[in-house]
Amino acid sequence: MQKTEFDNVIIIKKSGDKTPFYDYKLEYILDQLSVSPALKTTFYKRLAAAMSVDNSLKTTAIREVMNNFLLDNDLIDEQHQYQKFYEQDQAMWAKATDIEQNIKQLFDKNSRVVHENANKDSKVFNTQRDLQAGRSSKAIGLKMLPKVVAMAHLRGDIHWHDLDYSPATPETNCCLVDFSNMLNNGFKIGNAKVSSPKSIQTATAQVAQIIANVASLQYGGISFDRADEVLAPFAELNYQKHIKEAEEWVAEDKRADYAKQRTQKDIYDAMQALEYEINTLYSSQGQTPFTTVSFGLGTNWFEREIQKDIFKIRIKGLGVEQRTAIFPKLTYALKKGLNLNPGDPNYDIKQLAVDCSTKRMYPDILNYDSLTDITGNFKAPMGCRSFLPKWTDADGKEVNAGRMNLGVVTVNLPRIALYANGDMEKFWTIFKDKMHVVHQALAYRIERCKEAKPANAPLLYKYGAFGKRLTDDDSVDELFNNERATVSVGYIGLYEVGASFFGHGWEQNADAHAFTVEIVRQLNLLCQKWSKESGYHYSLYSTPAESLTDTFCQDDIKKFGKVADITDKEYYTNSFHYDVRKNPNPFEKLTFEEAYPHYASAGFIHYCEYPNLKQNPKALEAVWDWAYDHVGYLGTNTSIDQCFKCGFKGDFNATARGFVCPQCGNHDPKYCDVVKRTCGYLGNPQARPMVHGRHEEIASRVKHMTGGMIKNAAEHEKSKQSDTQRVAR
Repeated sequence: MQKTEFDNVIIIKKSGDKTPFYDYKLEYILDQLSVSPALKTTFYKRLAAAMSVDNSLKTTAIREVMNNFLLDNDLIDEQHQYQKFYEQDQAMWAKATDIEQNIKQLFDKNSRVVHENANKDSKVFNTQRDLQAGRSSKAIGLKMLPKVVAMAHLRGDIHWHDLDYSPATPETNCCLVDFSNMLNNGFKIGNAKVSSPKSIQTATAQVAQIIANVASLQYGGISFDRADEVLAPFAELNYQKHIKEAEEWVAEDKRADYAKQRTQKDIYDAMQALEYEINTLYSSQGQTPFTTVSFGLGTNWFEREIQKDIFKIRIKGLGVEQRTAIFPKLTYALKKGLNLNPGDPNYDIKQLAVDCSTKRMYPDILNYDSLTDITGNFKAPMGCRSFLPKWTDADGKEVNAGRMNLGVVTVNLPRIALYANGDMEKFWTIFKDKMHVVHQALAYRIERCKEAKPANAPLLYKYGAFGKRLTDDDSVDELFNNERATVSVGYIGLYEVGASFFGHGWEQNADAHAFTVEIVRQLNLLCQKWSKESGYHYSLYSTPAESLTDTFCQDDIKKFGKVADITDKEYYTNSFHYDVRKNPNPFEKLTFEEAYPHYASAGFIHYCEYPNLKQNPKALEAVWDWAYDHVGYLGTNTSIDQCFKCGFKGDFNATARGFVCPQCGNHDPKYCDVVKRTCGYLGNPQARPMVHGRHEEIASRVKHMTGGMIKNAAEHEKSKQSDTQRVAR
């Protein structure tokens, strides 16, 4: 019996779900049992005989055929092993859906539970309460999901993100809060009806209140887009107030200077208060609200002062020890003619941005023209990397603020490659199977989110955070359908897929690069197809994989063992990134990566690893300038760790006990400030440890260039571009 005769067979699972027949699953089991090729043929003949007249096969029938086949061929040990596989699967489900077992893992301080989110301090009571609720929600959520989706999640084929919040509650993921709407039209939190602020200080205080409450009503990141432009009118109210004061006390020719000086201090104090409030807030989920503040396009005096003060405050640092603030994440817009080159009106602020990035890693850079080309228009990411596509309402008005993402489901690409074992055709067959499950998962995610009522999250749905102001009788689907919201397919581990087919140094192989780009293109095509069919915007997202980098890899070590360049590292590489163990220069790395976001436009970021750049900011600026026409979103990873015992500033060493000062051996979080790029945002692994795989990935990172080499390479790249343009002319 040839397996091709199963091409049109439908498999019926115990849950009633139907899928096409994929032989790779049975091949994997038969190989694990060391069944000979001749006996495999016998097995498939028996399986064909068990098919129903309608060309369907039940999974229970497949199990029965397999058991009888093994016993009839005296493969007793193999039959016991096969039975063990089944029992392990059943035990895994029972354990995962047992609330008591889930809570026990937390109380036993299982590192993969307590360190799953580096933004949560598992030592404090409010976080412990959230973790306890989350463990229960995971067990409940698994039972709510379609069984095929839940099992795929547990087995490590896919990952349903934020299972501790969804689907047990119909919460949304991340969003661009409509701060302008809320500040200008008022809003209500609890019993307090808040009117429009009359000063920049009150405006930033209200922003902090909004952030804390939105963070408690969803589970993802919150972004304040165009913060300088939104807050500037409230700073202008301060100025007008000071002008009025000056009319009584100050000479006429000095009134404007007086009002400016007073307003300047007001802006600084307001922005400093916002920085401290965000860093001292806790959401109901027991964590600092995951906040991004985006700015840089404003040009008037008030907007420029806000921009400058954000940088000055971040450079100064938090508290007496001047520690690096983890939140808010800062994203700064670069735009030709505005701030990119000397002579541009805001070029001086770009210099502050470069200085800030060498000392505090943030801001990450949003390149106006490239980002517009990739996503359709310019806007901030939601949280660390999730981007909305261009969208216009029924009146043709472009809308960014008030839109949101409904969640992410990530596919384990390295597992598909491991199953395929070098067979490209087999890779695409398995890919098709896994993406069918991803589609089921995301379709369910949309339906679950639609079950929310405006009264469940009044600030989001009724008081402007999501743009429209619904009544209790309205459907929240008004904010999701017609592709206003996004729901995202995530992916991880393109490096490992490339290594599986083309070997360790595949980044230098054009065919290998084209293959990995094709994977992302195919994912994008599926998203377009599902969007057209449903009316909801399925989008492709390059998963940051904070803990998933560990989870998927550990799942695959259990299944396939330690495989060179894939599982033996004990982590998977985030999305499309270049292997962190290698040291291309920044221009080589970004050139390699720049194709992927054009397909994965719903979520992406590029990073370059640098040594200490504090004495050489021009080197960093050289990379920024070159990157402007190549990538939309660029982060800086540089050495900014501090030891308060010996005064060392630079890069702490990664060891088994955490990160250690190379000068005095200090690793006590009370006496050091260790800041690393976790994935899309920064983390302090000494204060809040990470999962094992993330620690290994960070420890493996290699610096891409020294400062001097960066400058020389940038000049060389510019020269090459000029030569190319000259030849073209």
